[in-house]
Amino acid sequence: MIDYQDSRPIYEQIADHYKKLILIGAMQENDPMPSVRSLAVELATNPNTVQKAYALLEREGFIYTVRGKGNYVRGGDVLLKNRREEILGKLTAILREAKEFSLDLKAMIDEALSRIGED
Repeated sequence: MIDYQDSRPIYEQIADHYKKLILIGAMQENDPMPSVRSLAVELATNPNTVQKAYALLEREGFIYTVRGKGNYVRGGDVLLKNRREEILGKLTAILREAKEFSLDLKAMIDEALSRIGED
């Protein structure tokens, strides 16, 4: 999961990977996260890097910590709703910009969907 060609820090790559797993439902509410030590060994990275990724996930509401027990996935429905709102905000801004230039919004959406294979 670590791409050394990626310009993002390793902890962000780890966090983004788990965000995606949680949002697509591959990890369910209250599922345990791998221990910091085991994930660090698996990824051949420093445990502090994994801890930093987990701290980011916790700050953003994706996981919670139970002292002495580990880290667990927070409910995905609320996270998915929040993510939907973020994406909708970005999409609205993009469509507003396209409208300012009198671009054909439907054609642009169709083209974008065809680029990602979602006709």
